[in-house]
Amino acid sequence: MAVNNLNQKSSVNSYNRRYLVLAAMMLSGIMGPIDASIVNVTLPTIAGYFKVDVALAQWVPMIYLLTISSLLLFYGRLGDIFGYKKIYLAGLAGFTIASALCGLSPTIQWLIAFRAVQGLAAGMMMAVPYAIITASFPPEERGKAMGINAMSISIGLATGPSLGGFITASLGWHFVFFINIPVGIAGLLWANHVVPDIKGQRSKVDIFGAATAFITLFCFLLFVNRFQRYGLSYTTGILLVIAAFSFISFVRIEGRVKQPMLNLSLFANRTFSFANISALLNFMSQYVMVFLTPFFLQRVLIYSPGYVGLLMTAFPLAVMVAAPFSGSLSDRIGTRILACIGASLCTVSLIFMSTLPLSAGPADIIWRLALFGLGTGIFQSPNNSTVMGSVPKSRLGISSGVLATTRNVGMVLGIATAGAVMYAFAPPYVLEKANLEAADTLVFLTGLRYAYLAGAILTGTAALTSLVKADIKHASN
Repeated sequence: MAVNNLNQKSSVNSYNRRYLVLAAMMLSGIMGPIDASIVNVTLPTIAGYFKVDVALAQWVPMIYLLTISSLLLFYGRLGDIFGYKKIYLAGLAGFTIASALCGLSPTIQWLIAFRAVQGLAAGMMMAVPYAIITASFPPEERGKAMGINAMSISIGLATGPSLGGFITASLGWHFVFFINIPVGIAGLLWANHVVPDIKGQRSKVDIFGAATAFITLFCFLLFVNRFQRYGLSYTTGILLVIAAFSFISFVRIEGRVKQPMLNLSLFANRTFSFANISALLNFMSQYVMVFLTPFFLQRVLIYSPGYVGLLMTAFPLAVMVAAPFSGSLSDRIGTRILACIGASLCTVSLIFMSTLPLSAGPADIIWRLALFGLGTGIFQSPNNSTVMGSVPKSRLGISSGVLATTRNVGMVLGIATAGAVMYAFAPPYVLEKANLEAADTLVFLTGLRYAYLAGAILTGTAALTSLVKADIKHASN
């Protein structure tokens, strides 16, 4: 009897501990999206403070996203080699220190440099959480854990813009960065205490693979960003050539070295490949939605920025409600059908967004955004569980890095797709106007509708690719 009680107590303690680990991972899940979005709100204030133009100030958010996205693969592999906890704690500590340096920046150039450092650290913090969660939870609870973790991203997306506006108005732009310091210190102490020290596998660091991967991703994402504004020019052409040459070099290197950073045989796994393709397409459609809708609300419906922010929270709030239930359900019935249903709901939502009339009211916007959030919440948790459940334990770190990279690349490509379609159907002078005249509004709305339909095609394709992969559920583990 005493032995049974001891086993039961041990089981309860193990159960409590893994959810404490999940809570620690959710902290970084909140901080990342908040810090990526909070600066956009304060950007005009920062530009005014340093007396610089918007083009230079735009590098403050852009360099952060570029450095994060370009190093996620490398950090994921470092987690496999040195242990996920070490990489995570190093990233969180670096992020906290860099946040303090950002707030103390004496010039815009120093702020951009420190934001690059902050991005380097944030990449470490964001590359391994999926691996830590997968290693901490049994297969029958993995989907549920992924769903709960998805809530943190939704909370970050929902609170970032409004929090940034409040802090800037009340305390000044410096405190947008200083607020990370106490949160980061608390998170560091907490994670150090509860996250298990999962030992890595002895292996060499593939420096040349990491370097070519970084150059490929950095130059490609910068090309996409610059192409939206300047089209095909001498600068964007060089970026594209460098990205292509680096990618070819990366593939050759990874195919030859004994211990590659990214074992390309992972992509021979149909489940892994198609789940990542589905994630890429869904995130592209997601950023078609979140990038374009504020322009519709402000320029067509003439809503104030504060009201726009309030309406846009319908999307992340719906994700926050749906994701845990979807993840838990996928543990019982499998991931494939749920992921397909979720992506299909996103498709339907974007089709409805393309039918919005000039007379649309707040309720018309809210239910469409909520439907998209519902679809996203149903899709993401099962799909993430599929990716992480399809690889061996020794590759959890790089798999987590691939998934995080897919997410970030999808965001950038989604914004680029939205911009490209808009410019294809509406002349630049209309898109750059702050106040639209009646005739301009109709042209703008036409471009917007086609862009929403492009997003619907993307996530509709994700629904189909979700059916190609194998079904991951507890019974198969």
